[in-house]
Amino acid sequence: MEVILLERIRKLGQMGDTVTVKDGFARNFLLPQGKALRANEKNKQRFETERAELEAHNLEQKSEAAKVGEKIEGKVFIAIRQAGDTGQLYGSVSSRDIADVITENGIQIDRNQVLLNRPIKVLGLHKVLISLHPEVEVNVEINVARTEEEAERQARGEDVTAQADEPEEEEEALSAEEIFEEGAEPDQEGEASAETDAEDQAQEAADEAESKD
Repeated sequence: MEVILLERIRKLGQMGDTVTVKDGFARNFLLPQGKALRANEKNKQRFETERAELEAHNLEQKSEAAKVGEKIEGKVFIAIRQAGDTGQLYGSVSSRDIADVITENGIQIDRNQVLLNRPIKVLGLHKVLISLHPEVEVNVEINVARTEEEAERQARGEDVTAQADEPEEEEEALSAEEIFEEGAEPDQEGEASAETDAEDQAQEAADEAESKD
């Protein structure tokens, strides 16, 4: 379906542009929300007649959005959620959740203004883009933590998740004291001592035989 945009639409076009979009997108979003008109001769004439008024209204909204943007640009909002030791959430943080968290902090945000590619599913600090107006977008940070204390630690750069267990080191060789009885020596030394005793005994026998002769 061809439509005339009544405001800038991200990745689609500027006010006054005639663009082709999917019928469902036009019927379910653009047309009912007053963001576009069907591109027929009657509406083209209507747009040109109302263009100055539309541009003035857009400029006013843009100015108001910019003021709000100055208040929340770079601001951190905390979302408390349950999660496992490794940081995986039991659930997720959606666009609606983020809009609610920001709204609770005094700035009215609609979930459609939260530009989130996919729900957040792990603890940590997450940058999120907020569209306050078609021409005003700001970044905020969502600090997802299990407690307020953990959120503070994450804000300081700490990792609050459990680390994977390191491979156990090979058992150290047991000391001689743990193997041999007191006064005993390791096998090699014991064998060497036995060999020395045998040689001594043989020499003594030879000496004794020689003296008898």
